[in-house]
Amino acid sequence: MSKQMIILIVILGSVVVLLIAFLLKSILSPKKISQIQKFLKAGKYASAIKDARALLAKNPRDSEARYLLGKAYLADKKTDLAFIEFKALNKTALFNNVAMEIEFRSIIADLYIKFQQPDDALNEYILLNKKDPKNPKYYFKAGQLYEGKNMSEQAMAYFKKTINLDSKYAPAYASLGLLLFRSKQISEAEKAIAVALKLDPENSESLYYYGRILRGKKDYAHALAALEKAARKQDIRIKCFLERGCCYVEAGSLDKAIFEFSRAIKSTKQASDPEVLYSRYFLAECYEKQRNIDKAIEQWEAISAVKPKFKDVAKRLEEYSDLRTNDHMKEYLTLVKEEFFQMCRCITEQHFDYPVQAVKEIKIGCSILAVEKGSEQWLNTRKKPQILIFSRENSIIGETFLRQIQEEMKKQAIVTAHILTSSGFSQEAVKFAENRPFELIDRPKLEKILEKVKFNF
Repeated sequence: MSKQMIILIVILGSVVVLLIAFLLKSILSPKKISQIQKFLKAGKYASAIKDARALLAKNPRDSEARYLLGKAYLADKKTDLAFIEFKALNKTALFNNVAMEIEFRSIIADLYIKFQQPDDALNEYILLNKKDPKNPKYYFKAGQLYEGKNMSEQAMAYFKKTINLDSKYAPAYASLGLLLFRSKQISEAEKAIAVALKLDPENSESLYYYGRILRGKKDYAHALAALEKAARKQDIRIKCFLERGCCYVEAGSLDKAIFEFSRAIKSTKQASDPEVLYSRYFLAECYEKQRNIDKAIEQWEAISAVKPKFKDVAKRLEEYSDLRTNDHMKEYLTLVKEEFFQMCRCITEQHFDYPVQAVKEIKIGCSILAVEKGSEQWLNTRKKPQILIFSRENSIIGETFLRQIQEEMKKQAIVTAHILTSSGFSQEAVKFAENRPFELIDRPKLEKILEKVKFNF
């Protein structure tokens, strides 16, 4: 046999071996893939992982094996390992099967979100919208990611696209309603949230914002019902109770407001939460309106302990700091209505020496109509009516209030107005009172008067 013939036989033999190997691989590889898929369906994740890794050891570019390995890790709750495999696959894979690509991109997009890579997740959902343009889920997910980036206009556009594809997609209505609410488009927000609740009546977030919208419309009965139902969800419970308390304050039901603000405070142990601080602040205001100053001070002190600069808490505590040492001022601020009226009568009769003609409750405290004592002793002497305003509100009395009193004085032919307050007067009010028939008595002057008057209650 010639040398050339031997070489030819060797070459032909090598080709046959390679051909056989290729054929065996073509036959065996799909069988291996099929076996891995069977392991996945049967829940035998360890076996699926073992076989997939074996295939990849022979051929690292086997996209299908890597994809199944990632799915096996995911099913076995080894999310971090699954994420590594899917990211590696995303760099090299060329998908011939559109359904497989859609499934893959949907999974990796969720993994990007889980591992806090929202930009990569958004890119995947944008690709999915092109690959599967009639699936509303991917538009909704993209809208959520835009919302997370504070890109409200883009987020709303995607939520609207979701609704266009599926008019019964409740989460899209809910998310759209929330963004419309935040952008002050209340009417449109109400429409979107109403649809969301029609489709999903138990959506707590939608119920909460629906309650806020109804509160803004002063529809307190329905607002309270929506907020109570929303409070079933633990993570928004405190916000619901806070809103319910505000509803009752606006409706003039202070006792019920106190109950709701107290519920809000008790619903969390996080003393520094903004909702807790606001609940305590509004609770203190309710107690102050009820003249229960000691309890109001307790709430202000609780706020000050965690956030001393919260609103005007420091100022409030300073204004009431002398209550522990000044019993008369404490009584002036805390007495119930009838006893407070009696105190004002005593001040009028003893300090001013004016006989009282009438006592009337007003928003800030008490109003007394009196006359100068000498002017009522003689029938022929023209009486000189006086009006005394006793305020125990915390707010400073301004010029506008004095102007209103002046108009009343003209109508009733009142000679002089004496304004007594536990707080003080604005500079504009003091200037306005100059050369006019007003006597302004601020807190320090009132304290001196209270020390001298004897009270008979």
